[in-house]
Amino acid sequence: FIPAGTRLVEYAGERLTPAEADARYPESAEARGERHHTFLFAIDDPHVVIDAAVDGNEARFINHSCDPNCDAVIEDGRIWIETIRDVVPGEELAYDYAYVLEERHSPAAKRRYPCHCGAARCRGTILAKKR
Repeated sequence: FIPAGTRLVEYAGERLTPAEADARYPESAEARGERHHTFLFAIDDPHVVIDAAVDGNEARFINHSCDPNCDAVIEDGRIWIETIRDVVPGEELAYDYAYVLEERHSPAAKRRYPCHCGAARCRGTILAKKR
């Protein structure tokens, strides 16, 4: 049992600039409609992206859910995974990736970023809702 409001783990990894991250993970595969998968996490600082594929920890394996029990909290340039509700024994930890694309979230874009979390209100995509 893990109570709500528990700080679980830092999302650790190599700190990159957005340009370095783009060079490391070019969008060419994405443009061809292939599945996009990285361990990148942008923080509030527009000049820093964390790549958990390099020097990362177990936080990179926490999956997405449209009905999560955790949230990513950015504090002082660091990312922490915290519970947002009580977690019962055996329940998978998950947070909403809320991935944002600069482009319109078209049906084709949503298919490139699928979600199969099984939540009753699953959006069918890990993309954030556009405002």
